[in-house]
Amino acid sequence: MAGRNAVPEVIWARPERAGRGPRPAYSRADIAAAAVRIADTEGLDAVSMRRVAAELGCGTMSLYNYVPRKEDLYELMVDAISGEHDIQEPSGHWRADMLRVARQTRALMHRHPWMPGLMSPVYGFSPKALRYLEHCLACLDPLEVSYGTKFELIAMLNGVVTTYVGNELASAERTRSLPWSQEQENAIRIAYLGSKLATGAYPRMAAAFTEDAGPIDLEAVFERALGRVLDAFEPKG
Repeated sequence: MAGRNAVPEVIWARPERAGRGPRPAYSRADIAAAAVRIADTEGLDAVSMRRVAAELGCGTMSLYNYVPRKEDLYELMVDAISGEHDIQEPSGHWRADMLRVARQTRALMHRHPWMPGLMSPVYGFSPKALRYLEHCLACLDPLEVSYGTKFELIAMLNGVVTTYVGNELASAERTRSLPWSQEQENAIRIAYLGSKLATGAYPRMAAAFTEDAGPIDLEAVFERALGRVLDAFEPKG
């Protein structure tokens, strides 16, 4: 592939534009913004070097002078979105601060539905991602555990948010593709499930639905999931 090097490199360690010549016509921020616009409106699959170059009004080969690989383009995108986190002064209450960060991350991923598909530790050390991680660690200053444990907490919390949002987005996409309403499908599926439970073959399932047959409060489930992760890191005794 054009621009691909035989050895790994970090895009952030490169100058904004390789080689000699006039001042770069585009900044990394320009390139990232163009790629994000495409992904937001058309999905991540629509993001390509050719498509981003067209968005910027330059040639594809010219873009490789700024971004040597598509993977680097993804890293620019993740960094750009990481900058949307509202970095606030820690309150001194680590649980409250980390809940705020997790809720922010969920909202951010809904604004950019392609984001869960790009979540990777590899992209966690870009400038804005480092700023986000430093903020999380500052929020966790009151928690008297090792930094390794704090990183584990951040990773687990992000994992829960990413998985939860991924499921939300997939469900919403499936609903949009149905030739009938979600309510119609739910009614059919509940009737089918009721007929199977009535056979007596699934007594525990029947008991579970008898205990609580109401609609699931997805917001409450999300909050409980976050709380249970944080519970695991509460100092004992």
